[in-house]
Amino acid sequence: MTFEQLELNSQLLKAIKELGFETAMPVQEKTIPYLLNDDINLIALAQTGTGKTAAFGLPLIQKLNYDNKDTEVLVICPTRELCMQIANDCKKFAKYMPQCSVVPVYGGASIELQIKAIKKGVKIIVATPGRMNDLILRKKVDISKVRYVVLDEADEMLNMGFKDDLDSILSNTPQERNTLLFSATMPKEVEKIAQDYITDPIRIQIGERNQGSDNVKHYYYLVHAKDRYLALKRIADYYPDIYAIIFCRTKIETQEVADMLIKDGYNADSLHGDLSQAQRDHVMSRFRLQNIQMLVATDVAARGLDVHNLTHVINYNLPDELEQYVHRSGRTGRADNQGISIAIINMREKHKIREIEKLLRKEFEKAKIPTGKEVCTKQLFNMINKVEMVDVNYEEIETFIPQIVAKLSWLDREELIRKFVSLEFNRFLSYYKNAPDLNVDEYEEKRRKKDEQSQRQKDNRKSTRAKGEFVNMFFNVGHRDKIVPQRIIGMINDYTISHRVAIGRIDILDNFSYVEVGQRDVDDVIEAFAGKFVKGRPIVVEIADKKSSKRDKPRRERDFDRTKTNRKNKEQNPKNKKDNPRKFRRKKEA
Repeated sequence: MTFEQLELNSQLLKAIKELGFETAMPVQEKTIPYLLNDDINLIALAQTGTGKTAAFGLPLIQKLNYDNKDTEVLVICPTRELCMQIANDCKKFAKYMPQCSVVPVYGGASIELQIKAIKKGVKIIVATPGRMNDLILRKKVDISKVRYVVLDEADEMLNMGFKDDLDSILSNTPQERNTLLFSATMPKEVEKIAQDYITDPIRIQIGERNQGSDNVKHYYYLVHAKDRYLALKRIADYYPDIYAIIFCRTKIETQEVADMLIKDGYNADSLHGDLSQAQRDHVMSRFRLQNIQMLVATDVAARGLDVHNLTHVINYNLPDELEQYVHRSGRTGRADNQGISIAIINMREKHKIREIEKLLRKEFEKAKIPTGKEVCTKQLFNMINKVEMVDVNYEEIETFIPQIVAKLSWLDREELIRKFVSLEFNRFLSYYKNAPDLNVDEYEEKRRKKDEQSQRQKDNRKSTRAKGEFVNMFFNVGHRDKIVPQRIIGMINDYTISHRVAIGRIDILDNFSYVEVGQRDVDDVIEAFAGKFVKGRPIVVEIADKKSSKRDKPRRERDFDRTKTNRKNKEQNPKNKKDNPRKFRRKKEA
């Protein structure tokens, strides 16, 4: 559907045409007619980067009453970057409607200048919760006549702890206001805020809940934790034209990774909460101009970044809150462009990939870290392609050609190519000459860890036995119960679930077994087997004597063995009438 079909006025149509917008995106196509035709409450669930700002900005700008200077629209969003982005977009939409004034209000900038702009009269205020609440407490802003409140990125505002600020702000707005809630994910906390603030909303959902963009492909690379940075460099080198955001968990790690990339010669910089607003603006300006190829950022700092044509999003660390992955991957694959989201993980994080797959309803593809040879090949042909496509200024360079030809006349064609390639390419060839394979073989890694664990257990058993810390225990189960050492170990581990028991030597006989158990685990094992049965017979577990010989067995076992031996001997060698009563009776009868 085109914007003309959405019944927007001529001023708005002229502005968005200059911005290059022709066809409405799904969230705009569904939302704009509702907001133009009625005063409604709305909940819209759509992925990051699907045009939500235009979805609410265009209809509200058209509907405002410009006969007064009252503030009629309040947009609340979580971060400074998003605040500035929304305000700038609304200003662009209202380019040919000068009566529509827009003021961004956020922390880190001069509050006096913001108050001065508000006093002139403003129709739309775009604010972060903290700064907006500050202005209300100072009584420098009047939102008592607000008609529309927009909660943008509501899930992130709750994650950042702005619930109390939102309560305070909304208590100063009229009860009859219309509330519009936009979010990329819809966790339970957002559902609750919707119940508290919005009455009988119309719900719009683009795609499935928490689903990522269809334009993004998801890959994961499995490496050892110590090789994470080397893997990042290898990926960056394999994609010479990379234009990416690299996400880290903490501000410290963000700065460290950025510093290492800069030191290694990459066009990179950092974006995190410790930067001043001037520094953040400078970094973002360079990144938007693509003077920076890789921006290393925290989740909070990157919210609201509207950067076009990102090729990659790289998760240097997976987020603690897996829903954040939806926001991260939504930074790329915008405006019908294709994007790639990469996660660099180790074996311990493998389960998180499966959880994210369930959340996104999309599968990750396991990718291999490129080898040194593959990286060099990619870089070489990228350079050759640039040479092939370079524009030549024949008029300017023609005068130098005779001298250049004379200077290089002693070189044949192949030697000239070799020298040219070496001049630009020696660094890569040298760095990747003996580059190791960074990929982790899952099966080999599991087997290695299993062997290491087994060896540790053996070493622990030896150490424990040497210290005399094992206790010999009697179990009344043996070969006749089809007991083998593995089953004994499995039963002990299954029944004592609170911790792993130290197990030493195991001796299994016909009717019973001896198992060495760590001294600190004896009481737990006895208690764990209480009330347990094998083949309908209760399992008896008790401490045995130290030597574990026949004369040192528990009394019940000595009696059991003696009785069994006597019975066997009597059956094989009956000697008297008591031993063989049938034979005695036959003799008597005869």
